[in-house]
Amino acid sequence: MNTVLIIGYVWPEPNSSAAGTRMLQLITSFKQQQWEVIFASPASETPHMIDLEALQVKKQSIQPNDSSFDTFITQLKPNIVVFDRFMMEEQFGWRISQQLPNALKILNTEDLHSLRKTRHEALKKEIPFTPALLKNSTIAKREIASIYRCDISLMISSFEMDLLQNEFDIPKEILFHLPFLYEEISSSKSNSWVPLEERKHFVHIGNFRHAPNWDVTLYLKQKIWPLIRKKLPQSELHIYGSYPSEKVSQLHNSKEEFLIKGWADNAHQIMSNAKICLSPLRFGAGIKGKFTEAMLCGTPSITTTIGAEGMHHNLPWNGIIANTEDEIVTAAVTLYKDKELWSKSQQNGIQIINNLYDKKKFLPNLFKHIEYTQEHLQSLRTQNFIGAMLQHHSHRSTEFMSRWIEEKNKS
Repeated sequence: MNTVLIIGYVWPEPNSSAAGTRMLQLITSFKQQQWEVIFASPASETPHMIDLEALQVKKQSIQPNDSSFDTFITQLKPNIVVFDRFMMEEQFGWRISQQLPNALKILNTEDLHSLRKTRHEALKKEIPFTPALLKNSTIAKREIASIYRCDISLMISSFEMDLLQNEFDIPKEILFHLPFLYEEISSSKSNSWVPLEERKHFVHIGNFRHAPNWDVTLYLKQKIWPLIRKKLPQSELHIYGSYPSEKVSQLHNSKEEFLIKGWADNAHQIMSNAKICLSPLRFGAGIKGKFTEAMLCGTPSITTTIGAEGMHHNLPWNGIIANTEDEIVTAAVTLYKDKELWSKSQQNGIQIINNLYDKKKFLPNLFKHIEYTQEHLQSLRTQNFIGAMLQHHSHRSTEFMSRWIEEKNKS
């Protein structure tokens, strides 16, 4: 039996973010294999974190730049370590390599942070995003180095799989495509969905601490929604999201039917009763939980090329992909009024989920890949010379910095 230590950037909150949902899916999948799972994090616990102990998952608070972590892992002796986001690999990876050199190291990227942040910078500077811009960013160098240092990196997006192999020449052997994992949408499930005639309004859902969600909320408020309201004066836009700040709440305007609803106690129910998911994201990375949630509820979506990126391959989108302000407004009005297009979009969502997110297709291959990598760990690491080189140089400098901080803290 494998013992898995997950080092989380934050404690999992499935009801707050897609990243929390992703982590819960990983934990559940590991537990179904009868693996022992321990979740550790340097973050503060929150009222919205999942009850790990109810899942029979042990939890442990850990400290960065503290040798107490060495004692913890040598006593625990996990043979698989999962780093949740590359920052955790940077902070704790060298300690794992020193104390547990034979442990399998898996990086759960969530999304390519460097891609998302570089796109954000390009948007703010009003310049086009290019792969060259990404390659010249400091965060890309850090993130790619972390991927090389790990034995397997879980990539949630097929687009990012291609980007890493084609632009950064990362060997496919250390990458594994693992999107969100769902049960198939059966005909009995889709027949239970709320019918179109009983659905109302547009909805957007997203964690407000996530920069793309805050940006799209402003974009909707300032540019998109006023134009939609002129053409659909009876419609409303309901904005939901975790951690709404005061600046978010101030956008609420009942006269404009731009309604900030805040925390969603039951996102599935809210999405199930909405007519359209409206989220024209202007930057981002990975795949977006709001859109798979919409598909699972039979709710068509309107988003941008970036919003739909890596999510539907060559299958028709479950709604409309639009990029300019005029295109987004036209899409919203058309999908709102056209019952035939709306129903077709709903069926497209079923095809996307059942063909691209069926967990029965992905999990067996994941566990086979983990087992194969464990059995051939040393030879695979030998083949990954760049990873070994980065392990030597980067981790030595990280180690010295960490030990210096630890001594400084003591004094």
